[in-house]
Amino acid sequence: MHTGFVHLHVHSEFALADGIISVPDLVAAAAKRDMPAVAVTDLANLFGLVKFYRAAVAAGIKPIVGTDAWLENPVDGHKPYRLTILCQDKTGYRNLCQLLTRAYTECQRSGRPCMRRDWFRQHGAGLIILSGAEDGEIGQALLSGNHALAGQLADEYASLFPGRFYLTLRRIGQPMQEESVHATVNLAQQVRLPVVATNSVCFLDTADFGAHEIRVCIQDGR
Repeated sequence: MHTGFVHLHVHSEFALADGIISVPDLVAAAAKRDMPAVAVTDLANLFGLVKFYRAAVAAGIKPIVGTDAWLENPVDGHKPYRLTILCQDKTGYRNLCQLLTRAYTECQRSGRPCMRRDWFRQHGAGLIILSGAEDGEIGQALLSGNHALAGQLADEYASLFPGRFYLTLRRIGQPMQEESVHATVNLAQQVRLPVVATNSVCFLDTADFGAHEIRVCIQDGR
């Protein structure tokens, strides 16, 4: 039983790039495990929002709306950072819509719709931000050994999202994750920020891994 546990970073089939989870299957899996809520954070879109919201509510599960966002890297536009953005309320939903619209219309980088950090000053209310672990701006600073920059960024995000910013821990056996986890925990203690452990869920069963890989290859053209 998983009562009380909530996935905060799920890619459904609407993620297009890598998710293969159908909304009904996701809701059924969460209900079977007595999970009180589940988040769908498809990559840079809200395409499945209405279908997900209705299915979750009908099953008695709290739907958490969000997205896995690209964040512009001003140093190298071809290597954007990642953030997970969750909506706390209706204001957050409206602001997330504004951020995604601006990303698609104002800041396409190598075919990726990227948000800019300064946009959060105008469109940050009602949003909860997860730092993106080793793929995020802070995580990359930590892995490069620039702890001063990581601390500076953490303070800035904490001021942009007071009480709504979390440093992300992720451990699924990929390169540099152990280093990232330890460095992030140390940073969290230094700057007194909370951490959240969550993985990117793109399929429900281990048998689905091959189908997931095919989807990724199609997206990458390889």
